[in-house]
Amino acid sequence: MSLKVGDIITFERKFTKEDVEMFTKISGDEGNHHVHPDERGTLVVQGLLTATLPTKIGGDNNVLARTMNFEFLRPVFTGDTIICEVRIEQFEKQDNNRTRIAASFLCKNQNEKEVLSGDFSGVIL
Repeated sequence: MSLKVGDIITFERKFTKEDVEMFTKISGDEGNHHVHPDERGTLVVQGLLTATLPTKIGGDNNVLARTMNFEFLRPVFTGDTIICEVRIEQFEKQDNNRTRIAASFLCKNQNEKEVLSGDFSGVIL
């Protein structure tokens, strides 16, 4: 993928009960709202599990992150489909064969309610 300033990358993911259960085991985040379903049978997705969405750009482009800032705007529940939009704010080649990258992101649920926003920066190796 060849990135440039102004590019907008959009992708989505539906979170499942199994996702939350696996993340609970890995992270140790066993808050009641992540373990015991509510009256609708849904769990609250861990904030840091939701925050893995914008890191997809890093994985797709071999980014070594230096900073990541998240603002958790509202809860995400199992069964929600989250649409993540990432905007490339900086993309410049350095003298050391690396490329600096910075991006902002906004994630919304299937009802177009904002659930997560923030930014990240790093280098492409």
